Amino acid sequence: MNRLPESSPLAFKGIALFTPGGDVVYCIDPKKQNRWHVQLCGLLQYLLNLPELPHFLVPSYAATLDRTIDPHSQHIQDIAELSPLLSSAQPILNAIFQTHGLVWQEIPLAPQLIDPVVLTTYRSQFPQLWENHDLVVRYQPTAPTFDFPPFDSPLNPVSVPTANPQGYVFRLFVAGSTTATERTLQKLHQLLEDLLTQPYTLRVIDVTQHPDLAEQDHVTATPTLVRVHPLPLRRLVGNFDSVEQLLGILSNFEHRPEGEPDR
Repeated sequence: MNRLPESSPLAFKGIALFTPGGDVVYCIDPKKQNRWHVQLCGLLQYLLNLPELPHFLVPSYAATLDRTIDPHSQHIQDIAELSPLLSSAQPILNAIFQTHGLVWQEIPLAPQLIDPVVLTTYRSQFPQLWENHDLVVRYQPTAPTFDFPPFDSPLNPVSVPTANPQGYVFRLFVAGSTTATERTLQKLHQLLEDLLTQPYTLRVIDVTQHPDLAEQDHVTATPTLVRVHPLPLRRLVGNFDSVEQLLGILSNFEHRPEGEPDR
């Protein structure tokens, strides 16, 4: 149990729903009023043009977080649970929910719910779920439709030049699921939430598992952030401590001085 820092959010319920391909949609509900699994299934159906809601992902690829706060001591307590299929997703979960170092507990599930052979029977009907679309998307509970409003930020210390209306696509290259990787994810996620006024997707790539993807993007050091969209590609190497450097990778390429090379 930890004492609540002044900058931390209030109590909330968080739910994340992954796909076999590695995409994730999630929701943060301060009112803790709903489970939101149906809405997240609907979001995946909308984003990936699925023939119907992918209910079979719940609970096979789901994770839940329930944060409570003691009104007297102001201590926080997190109950974090996930499917055994998501054991390696803890750094991403801690990044999107801002729960640094939290250890998520695996929920015992009936064998048929997490049997890869059984889950693969859905693959012919939902092939999109077995592909990776670089999706890390937050569902806004207050939104009446699946239109994606800009990410809200109470800080908003700077403004970012207008970019492509389709939003941003990033790849973050890291080396293994370490504490340093988790800190990098949390820092980057918070900076993007604070700086961007448009939706974005972020794909995390472990170079120890996918050296071919690192070579494809000419990544020689970690962590490296690559802006894939809008073109041209831009990259930032380091620990993302400088807001100015991150603004450089976010800036609209249309405002480059003529003749300036792509980075």
